[in-house]
Amino acid sequence: MSMPYKNDMTPVSPTNLSKKKKKKSPPAATTEAPFDRVRYCQVGSAPATMASNEAMWGSTSSGGAPACAFPTVPRVARSHAWDWVALLLLVAVDALLNVVEPFHRFVGAGMMADLGYPMKANTVPVWAVPVIAVIAPVVIFIVFYIRRRNVYDLHHAILGILFAVLITGVLTDAIKDAVGRPRPNFFWRCFPDGKAVYDSITTGVICHGDPKVIKEGHKSFPSGHTSWSFAGLGFLSWYLAGKITVFDRRGHVAKLCVVLLPLLVAAMVAISRVDDYWHHWQDVCTGGVLGLVVASVCYLQFFPAPSDEKGFWPHAHFRFITEQEEESRGQRPAEAGGRTSHELDAMEAGRRDQLL
Repeated sequence: MSMPYKNDMTPVSPTNLSKKKKKKSPPAATTEAPFDRVRYCQVGSAPATMASNEAMWGSTSSGGAPACAFPTVPRVARSHAWDWVALLLLVAVDALLNVVEPFHRFVGAGMMADLGYPMKANTVPVWAVPVIAVIAPVVIFIVFYIRRRNVYDLHHAILGILFAVLITGVLTDAIKDAVGRPRPNFFWRCFPDGKAVYDSITTGVICHGDPKVIKEGHKSFPSGHTSWSFAGLGFLSWYLAGKITVFDRRGHVAKLCVVLLPLLVAAMVAISRVDDYWHHWQDVCTGGVLGLVVASVCYLQFFPAPSDEKGFWPHAHFRFITEQEEESRGQRPAEAGGRTSHELDAMEAGRRDQLL
């Protein structure tokens, strides 16, 4: 009877040949969440049980311990102190632009056909614009924070939308002052009693109305209500698109409707400005484009595009995860007795040879 040999031609004992190889046990099942996008939050040397759905979303674990040791909101705000200073400077600049006298564009008698619409009250008051474009979206940001407890998401969403509306406000008011386009109701601002007076040579208007009302009458282009609404609600649309993964290629039209709803509200605000005869249609179209462009730039400054696999959380969240993982890798060799990764790999290869 011939004796079997190994690869190195060493005879194998029949007793060893009769031994059955041990079957490897199947890997333990893990409770991972669907990985349709990168949304993990497990960092450092956290226990393996934190690889649950809640941990991946950045919430708290079932035991009550935080899945990620995120810094506090004040600490994150302090790290962006200069950004908040920049916001205060934008507020000061916008206030100054509202004090400056706008350019008084020539208005002649022959132009009054397009400027004689009646004076009407605002359908959307001035005070309601910040409520619609800023406060309402911030409330939604806070709701997401209560559910997911991600300080980076809350801080960057608030900071981003404030930048969007304030940059838009500065651009809008600067253009208003520089262009000085008369509003559709300029006639009644200039002649509140209905008695028009024109220069006998230039046929230019000689206004005798309230100077403050006349000043406001030269600020038609672009529409501030519209630009602010599209800046704030446009930013909210970007935010919702990332949170509900509207571009997940699954064809859920309901998600698209949720994203478009804030833009519909902004469009209604814009239409009201034309209906109230405070703006020409060119004013609201330009204001809408201006606000939406600024909102898009500000959102992408803090968040990935909603179509990105990491579009759920802000850039800072993933940067924090990466830093924590790098720190964890640096601590593992010390915890293993100072052995390098090559030594650990060699030891693991030796264990596998022994099992075979």
